Amino acid sequence: MKWEGRRRSSNVEDRRGKSGGGMSGGGFNPMLIGPLLKILFSKTGLIIVGIVIAISVITGTNPLTFLGNFIDGGSQGFTTESNYTPSAEEDRLAAFSETILADTEDVWNKLLESYREPTLVLYSGQVSSACGLASSATGPFYCPGDEKLYIDLSFFRDMEVKLNAPGDFAQAYVIAHEVGHHIQKIMGITDQLNKLRGQLSEKEYNQYSVRLELQADFLAGVWAHHSQKSLGWMEKGDLEEALNAANAIGDDRLQKQATGRVTPDSFTHGTSAQRMNWFKKGFETGDINQGDTFNAANL
Repeated sequence: MKWEGRRRSSNVEDRRGKSGGGMSGGGFNPMLIGPLLKILFSKTGLIIVGIVIAISVITGTNPLTFLGNFIDGGSQGFTTESNYTPSAEEDRLAAFSETILADTEDVWNKLLESYREPTLVLYSGQVSSACGLASSATGPFYCPGDEKLYIDLSFFRDMEVKLNAPGDFAQAYVIAHEVGHHIQKIMGITDQLNKLRGQLSEKEYNQYSVRLELQADFLAGVWAHHSQKSLGWMEKGDLEEALNAANAIGDDRLQKQATGRVTPDSFTHGTSAQRMNWFKKGFETGDINQGDTFNAANL
């Protein structure tokens, strides 16, 4: 994949070498106890506490955390790891990720009116998002609450070593898949699915989750189609790299590797064959209108 020297996105937060951070990790800073007491015993304290409790009940937020964010202005609260030094390979992966994100911006700004560009957060170890605290073991994810993509770059090494899915285009597929989830958020699909969470059994909800993931695979394929058409930067074997990555992270394959058996009712992302097929369909058609996995008779 001929990616070097191309535009890199500015929608990037580099949190590598920093731990904690974010307003929604659910933690409370004990250093704020003194300021909190001053608020509680002030003339306006009862009013503030009443408002905070009301908001906390509605949003499910820890009232102490909410007050803490109120006092310190919602600061990120990052702790820098003094012994952290990114390797040359990690910095190269960061530049690669920023380049792929930039190209998704170019493609989707052309395909969708009023496209909102997401932010890419690079982190190491653990990170706090609007969706909660996550570790590198979580893998790349998109948080609809803050419209950000989160990636610990060590995942790309794990793809090669643990999943046997090497290659830069395989890595590009991962980023494009998470951007696909962002598009689902913009289109209202994510919010519609979230409304069903409390109305369905776990088995039924899992089936919708599979369709959501397969649609994100399809959208990643649509990006690849238009990106290649515009830049011609794919090389021989790149498409196979992406398909191999989709195959490597199928529910059936991962379950078989982990437990020796497959439980379809617990699938949340789709089988290897399904993930490859939907990515390939997006790549071959480039037509966003052909990716309605929710109404597809056969996945």
